[in-house]
Amino acid sequence: MHKPTVVKLGGSLAESRRIAAILRIVGAARRSCVIVPGGGSFADAVRAAYKKHRLSQAVAHRMAMLAMHQTGMMLAGMHARLVPVETLADMRRALADSRIPVWLPLKLSARDTQITANWRTTSDGLAARLAERLGGASVVLVKSCRVDRSAAPTRLVRAGVVDPVFAEIVARACLPWRVLGAGDEAELARLLAAPHRSGRRSPARRAIARHR
Repeated sequence: MHKPTVVKLGGSLAESRRIAAILRIVGAARRSCVIVPGGGSFADAVRAAYKKHRLSQAVAHRMAMLAMHQTGMMLAGMHARLVPVETLADMRRALADSRIPVWLPLKLSARDTQITANWRTTSDGLAARLAERLGGASVVLVKSCRVDRSAAPTRLVRAGVVDPVFAEIVARACLPWRVLGAGDEAELARLLAAPHRSGRRSPARRAIARHR
């Protein structure tokens, strides 16, 4: 089985008019893909509780992953081809059945020593980590804001578009990656329709390719 493309859908998309069109694109995908949901308004509630009750970042991190579960269950309820999964085995079974798994991250990520349990790690970093665990899969982040598609991950971190853990993992694991924003639905459709792997490779992977 080919490596699936990991597609992270920003949680705020679920509150926008774009979500219906994006789910139609994802639902029609010819390429195998796994959806990583953002936390959206559920994560906003976690941030408020974190400040109000002075919770530890580790506790808030687990709560934020559960916020991703809530968004994931909602997305799975909005399209018949989407199905919530928690493990890599469940993911593979869903893909074998031509379904699109929506990853609920707590079970796999709670004890992952490669993930920092604090606010540096958001669903962006978790999506990159999943792509790494899938053997170096492509990762595509779909954001609600406008995105400069030519920008490097470090520049996107400085602009507040992606979290720093995403940039660290795509560099470390040499992952093919893309970050798409408002108005990039046609590019998302193109990526998911293509039978081969697409994405901007990290500088390390480009260097490897040049020296082969």
